[in-house]
Amino acid sequence: MNVNSVSSTFLLIAFFVYLLAFLLFVLSITGRKWSNRDPEQHTKQWGFVAFIASVIGFACHVTFFFTRWAEGNHIPTSNMYEFMTFLGMMIMFAFLIVYLIYRTPVLGVFALPIGFIIIAYASVFPSEVQPLIPALQSYWLKIHVTTAATGEAFFAVGFAGGLMYLLRAVDYSGTSKTEKREQRGVELTLLFILILVAFIGSIFTFNASGYKAVFSKSVTVTDAQGQQQTNVQNETYVLPPIVKPHGTEVVEMKPFLGMSEPLFTAPSWMEGASAGRKLNTVIWSILGGLILYGFARVVARKPLGAAIAPIVNGMDHEDLDEISYRAIAIGYPIFTLGALIFAMIWAQEAWGRFWGWDPKEVWALITWLFYAVFLHLRLSKGWQGKKSAWLSVIGFIVVMFTLVGVNLVIAGLHSYAGV
Repeated sequence: MNVNSVSSTFLLIAFFVYLLAFLLFVLSITGRKWSNRDPEQHTKQWGFVAFIASVIGFACHVTFFFTRWAEGNHIPTSNMYEFMTFLGMMIMFAFLIVYLIYRTPVLGVFALPIGFIIIAYASVFPSEVQPLIPALQSYWLKIHVTTAATGEAFFAVGFAGGLMYLLRAVDYSGTSKTEKREQRGVELTLLFILILVAFIGSIFTFNASGYKAVFSKSVTVTDAQGQQQTNVQNETYVLPPIVKPHGTEVVEMKPFLGMSEPLFTAPSWMEGASAGRKLNTVIWSILGGLILYGFARVVARKPLGAAIAPIVNGMDHEDLDEISYRAIAIGYPIFTLGALIFAMIWAQEAWGRFWGWDPKEVWALITWLFYAVFLHLRLSKGWQGKKSAWLSVIGFIVVMFTLVGVNLVIAGLHSYAGV
């Protein structure tokens, strides 16, 4: 058995141990209703067992990280598979740190799913160990990527704390305009999570089934001598094509649910690499998220926020507010170092400029500015409670767009990260 297969095994073990820890955290909260012993003692005991399981999962995850490093002879953060597995590991690290501070089992119910969703997202990318491309052959890869991911991991825990606060504070029985707006905001946040889950699930499912659709088009290019040459370019989908790339012909397409050809063509103004495929993925993700949300609503027979809210009943508002704020306060300086300062130094060495308005650079700056505003409003303007919680939730949505949207939808100098 080679090192790479060993590392993959440890990641798989970590994933399932995280799932077990999540279930134990849920049991620590919900099981107290049926426990014969003191409810607080039940929560404390099972919360401790869940924490130990989380530590074991994290140890397996760390083992995956270093065995993969040994196989590739470079830190495994050079592509989307490696970066997302590392981010998942750091989210678990951030969770363990915050849990040791506050000892709140309900935090595991909300923070752990973020970690294993990120790991599941990593699984949709090729997992083979790849040699470093020239742009990444620098010691700054270790410094820049690891610190940026660590900062984002604490933002994820801040998001979990903020969402818990909103579920605890929003009145689902209220009928005023403000209360209705807050209810819709929580539902949209949960829908966003389900869209991300649908995105991961749809790609993973169709990849596993071997689905493929191929389109081709002729492209005329002019070489250095001024001579024109016509090449055929192929575009491969792993999701059934609801929309096909503009100006292409179907080469291969497996029928799906009676659909033997794409429903429509991507508009001509959508330019850039794989624009049609990316639009197709977005459509599938939104449709899948809406289906999951609708199914959950039918099962719960009430808004999802109202169905989940009892989990955080009994939690102190101030404790939840403090968890969210402290996690972001820890993550912000780390993110500042990794995503801005170290990134600019590396950009100067690699490309000869500190800043170039690359999409990833712009969105890293937007993320940094957003959390700067969050801390300013929190510390100077007294924005606590719901206002702070909403900002922590919106901020992490910005982070996820930076990670998913910019890497996979917007082309730029960081596009190699999606390989």
